Amino acid sequence: MRRLASPLNLVGLVFVLCLHAAPALAQATRTWVSGVGDDANPCSRTAPCKTFAGAIAKTAPSGEIDVLDPGGFGALTITKSISIVAMTEGGVLVSGTNGIVVDVPAGDTVVLEGLDFEGLNTGLSGVLINGAGRTIIRKCTIRNFTTAGVNITGAGARASVIDSVLLNNAIGVNVQNVSTGIVQNTTIDLSATTATQIGSGSTMVLNGTTLSGSPSSIVNSGGTVISYGNNVIRNPGSPTVTLVLQ
Repeated sequence: MRRLASPLNLVGLVFVLCLHAAPALAQATRTWVSGVGDDANPCSRTAPCKTFAGAIAKTAPSGEIDVLDPGGFGALTITKSISIVAMTEGGVLVSGTNGIVVDVPAGDTVVLEGLDFEGLNTGLSGVLINGAGRTIIRKCTIRNFTTAGVNITGAGARASVIDSVLLNNAIGVNVQNVSTGIVQNTTIDLSATTATQIGSGSTMVLNGTTLSGSPSSIVNSGGTVISYGNNVIRNPGSPTVTLVLQ
């Protein structure tokens, strides 16, 4: 006589089959964060996440994280192409650490737009770039960091700082390790050491930028500094190369 399976065994079998049949949750090309969000949410517009770290795990490579409303969204390490865009205040408030670390390979691009970085006079770098990829920092405010506002250290990295304000950092923009920094329409003010610093083999391009209120505007240790001639420099130091604006 055949023995019938118990109801409990049948329930278990159905559960196991459902597990195998359920597809893995796909990452979204666009996610959202909110000051009243929750990282347990799917990071959709109607159910946003709370932090950038929570949202990036649910965002596909080359996707975008949008800020829905003002808030502090925490430190973040980026290892893939991504855009983080804030049309309202997107805060990155840190103490004793870096704000956003960009560690992407050559060929990848990271865009940071509309973010407000605050280091509380103990944070290290507002944006630390230690990969070889491309970084675009646009319409950001970066202040009160003890190493640099933007610290470009990745070999071969290329970073653009556009329409931004870097205030009261140890160094405004630091370009090292044969990398390139492009600073356009930006104010670098009240840096404790120097507005810009360029290491051997690295390149700094200045266009429509104000360097002011610092002991030095440009500290160049064997790199190349290119000014398009429409910058305002209110500290000691001057570009080593001046080109006609093309």
